[in-house]
Amino acid sequence: MRVLVACEYSGRVRDAFIRRGHEAMSCDLLPTEMAGPHYQGPVEDVLHDGWDLMVAHPPCTHLAVSGSRHFAQKIADGSQAAALDFVRLLMASPIKRWCIENPVSIISSAIRPPNQIIQPWEYGHGEVKATCLWLHNLPRLKPSCCVEGREERVHRMPPGPDRWKERSRTFEGVAEAMGDQWGEHVLPLCAKQLDLLAYA
Repeated sequence: MRVLVACEYSGRVRDAFIRRGHEAMSCDLLPTEMAGPHYQGPVEDVLHDGWDLMVAHPPCTHLAVSGSRHFAQKIADGSQAAALDFVRLLMASPIKRWCIENPVSIISSAIRPPNQIIQPWEYGHGEVKATCLWLHNLPRLKPSCCVEGREERVHRMPPGPDRWKERSRTFEGVAEAMGDQWGEHVLPLCAKQLDLLAYA
């Protein structure tokens, strides 16, 4: 498969698919933190390049309900509307299978509810961070390694210039589960089966 990982600078999801034999590329306005196939620039530049699967992590700055106290300003200056339009752009891409990942956000009310909500502790990390997945022609992600511990480490990170980067990285266990479950088992499914997997 040809896999596009949109809005990812860490390379974690990209590399999970590469390790399973797929041709994967990350794309972000920032350079990649891990050496590997990466396009530094707008995702619009590569969205129509014939991908089989896209995993996208659109910026949540103007969308996450954790920042709802700033919503009035974001609505007034148009930044929230622009962020939602970007999500719609990704969802309308010509890619047959896709996942949009975001924390609990207004995507649920402004566009549609997510197909599922996952937690890091279901994938080997003893932490709490509700993460929503909007899926199209993909099965729901199954827990791969439920562990003890319910720390809110990410939420409690101290303020700093790199706090947003640390908070936005995909947990490695989640990335590996995506590679395992969507990289190994998606292609054998027929089109009719795929249509039943997601309601979008």
